[in-house]
Amino acid sequence: MNRQSIFFTITVSFIISIILVIASFGILMTENYKVKEAELFQKYIPIIKLVLRKHHKGGLNIEFAKSLENSNYSLFMDMKKINAITYNPQTKVLIERKDPRAKILFRVLELADNNYLYMKKKGKTILVKDNSSTQNNTNIYIILVFAIVIITIILMYYITIRKLMPLKILKDKVKTLGDENFDFECCNSDSKDEVSLLGMEFKKAALKLKSLKEARNVFIRNIMHELKTPIAKGNFLTQLEQNKENNEKLKSVFSRLELLINEFASIEELISSSKNIEKKFYFLDDVIDNAKDILMLEDEIVLGSYDNKKINVNFKLFSIATKNLIDNAIKYSNDKRVTVKTDNEDIIFENNGKKLEYDLEKYFEPFFANEDKAKDSFGLGLYIVYNILKANNYSLEYEYEDGINRFICKKDDTSTI
Repeated sequence: MNRQSIFFTITVSFIISIILVIASFGILMTENYKVKEAELFQKYIPIIKLVLRKHHKGGLNIEFAKSLENSNYSLFMDMKKINAITYNPQTKVLIERKDPRAKILFRVLELADNNYLYMKKKGKTILVKDNSSTQNNTNIYIILVFAIVIITIILMYYITIRKLMPLKILKDKVKTLGDENFDFECCNSDSKDEVSLLGMEFKKAALKLKSLKEARNVFIRNIMHELKTPIAKGNFLTQLEQNKENNEKLKSVFSRLELLINEFASIEELISSSKNIEKKFYFLDDVIDNAKDILMLEDEIVLGSYDNKKINVNFKLFSIATKNLIDNAIKYSNDKRVTVKTDNEDIIFENNGKKLEYDLEKYFEPFFANEDKAKDSFGLGLYIVYNILKANNYSLEYEYEDGINRFICKKDDTSTI
């Protein structure tokens, strides 16, 4: 594992925490044993002195045993009973004290939750049972508390590593971006923590790059496809005899190439800018006038029946979309005119002509063509319109009624004034 990795740092931190907890547990258990030993010694030292004093005077008799019972102590005088307790494998030694000079050995024994005072002086064995002894085993509580602490630390480590695991996977995925691998399945998460949100943002960025790559691939293929015909035609015309008719045809080829390049430039700007285009408020009249100037149209060709309100758009791109809608409306109309209207926030382009042969969505495909397509229609008009409107928070809808084609630029929100 990389020592500079965050996973290594977290793992080491948790290991140190567990070691410190175990060390604390050991120290606490040791101190608890010492405290318990001191308490037992303080409790039993008076009765020990009393028994040893009576033993020294030879007063360990039945009467003394009865007096001890009044204090909840039992004196064992039968050696068989004494040996049955002292030599029992289950008997535990809680305290042991020795006085070599007086040849005294003292122990506190524990058996079946009962305490026994074991005394041996000059070869004489004495055993006293504490009938009132209650076990206050604090060790169980200490062990329980530390077990809970250890389990909590382990669970926290597991949760932390699991929360950070997408970060490790994300690091490996980001490395593959250079190889144009834009799949980020690892980041499908509903979590709202920072790592998950970071993963989702990287996933969105990767999908955006993937979409951009695909769009550019389509763009390049279509450039080659669309430019091939006029270039071949122009190359053919250059080999013919130079006369007025051929020169006009050659000019039309260059005009077609110029129009194609302008359309391609619009697509490239859309692809490059995507949703980050700069938008400001402009009067609708200025946008339509700019579109008419591009098309070099007379005022009587575009009939206005709209409110001159402000719209929040990118002026250049929205003018191109308006130009394409006006151009298509004129091109496919019976009277070569178009009417522009407004309905609340919507902008409507109407013409008198045939109904669209296919669904509107078909015409959003780049270079969509049909048999009745005009020779100077490049199949990019509505594709560009659709994407420009989308980038400016508009959508395009189509209606046909009583011989009137109606293209509606519908506002997705109410940001106009």
